[in-house]
Amino acid sequence: MKRNLPLLIFLLLIFSACEPNNSQEEVQTLQLTLEEANRLAELPLHCMQVEYPNKLNQTLASETYLKGPKSLHPAFYGCFDWHSSVHGHWMLVSLLRQFPELEKKEEIKKMLLENISYSNILAEVNYFFQPQNSSFERTYGWAWVLKLAEELYLWDDPVAKELEKNLQPLTDLMVKKYLDFLPKLNYPIRVGEHSNIAFGMSLAFDYAETVNEKELSEMIRQRSKDWFMNDVDCPLNWEPSGYDFLSPCFQELDIMRKVLEKEEFDLWITEFMPELKNKDFELKPGEVSDRTDGKLVHLDGLNFSRAWCIYGLARAYPYQYGHLNTIANAHISYSLPSIVDDNYEGTHWLGSFAVYALQQGSK
Repeated sequence: MKRNLPLLIFLLLIFSACEPNNSQEEVQTLQLTLEEANRLAELPLHCMQVEYPNKLNQTLASETYLKGPKSLHPAFYGCFDWHSSVHGHWMLVSLLRQFPELEKKEEIKKMLLENISYSNILAEVNYFFQPQNSSFERTYGWAWVLKLAEELYLWDDPVAKELEKNLQPLTDLMVKKYLDFLPKLNYPIRVGEHSNIAFGMSLAFDYAETVNEKELSEMIRQRSKDWFMNDVDCPLNWEPSGYDFLSPCFQELDIMRKVLEKEEFDLWITEFMPELKNKDFELKPGEVSDRTDGKLVHLDGLNFSRAWCIYGLARAYPYQYGHLNTIANAHISYSLPSIVDDNYEGTHWLGSFAVYALQQGSK
C-alpha cells in the first residue's frame, strides 16, 4: 500500500485540478439594502412633481402646441424630462415592491396615485397623436413605460392594481408602437445613448415575457436575431464614448442572452465577446470628470448599465462568467457613493439606474 501512496496522491492532485474552482466563480454581488433604498428613494421624490428645469424634446407643429411641461405631460412632467420621470416612477414602484417597510411609503403611494391617474394617462396618450410627435421618446421612453407596467403587474398591492389599470392605455400604445416600428427598422441602432435599440428591446422583452404578450416577445426575438446573430468580435476597446450611459456591446449581449436558448447563446457569445470567459479579463469603470455636466455624468449611468448586464450574464451562466461579478461590483462601487448630491444633472435620473443594477445583483 505504501508503494502505491505516491500514485494515489498524484491522482488526487490531477482530479482536484480538473474540478471547477468555485471560489473564482462565486463572487458575491452587491445587494440593495433597505438603508440604501431609503437613500435612493429621495432622488425621484424630490423631482417627480417639480416642473422646472425641464427639457421637453417636443416637435412643434405650430405655436398652438407650445405649452408648459405639466400641461403637456400631467403624469410625467417632473425630473427634468419625460423618460427620467417615467423611470423615476418605475424606481419608486420597484422599491415599494421590494421593501414594503420603506420609510416614506405612504408619501410615495400618494404621489404615484396623483400622477398616474386615468385622466393624466389619457392626456399622455393623446400627446403621441399630436402632429410630429408620434415618434416621441422612441424607443427609450417606450421601454421604460413597459418596465413600469411590468413592475406594477408584479407588485401585489391594491395601489398597484389601480395604477396598472390607469396606466393601461399608455401601456397598450407602447406595445403597438413597438409592433409597428420594429419591422420598419432596417438596421440596428448601436449607440451608447437613448436610441440604442438593444436596450429598448431588452426592457420591452422583459415586459412581454412577464405578462405573456406573445406577439411582442416573438417580434423582439426575431428582430434581435435578424440584427445581431452574425455579429462577431464586438469592439469593446472602443468603449466608452464620452457621453455613453449604455454600452453598445453589453446591451447587445443582454438582449441576446434573453432571446436565445442557452446552447445557442453560448456559441454566439464565444464569437461576439470571447474575452469575457478569461478569468483575468479586466474592464475599468467609466470615469466622470465633472458631475455638474449633464452629458459627462452619463458615464455614471454607463457604470450601472454595464453592471446590470454583467449580473444578468453571471446569474444565467455562473460557471463561465461568475468571475465578472467582480467587475460589476467595481462599476457600481465607483458611481454609487456620488449620485446623491446637489447636482440635478445626475440626481434626476441616476437613482433609477442604480436601483436597476442593484436589483439585478440581488436576484
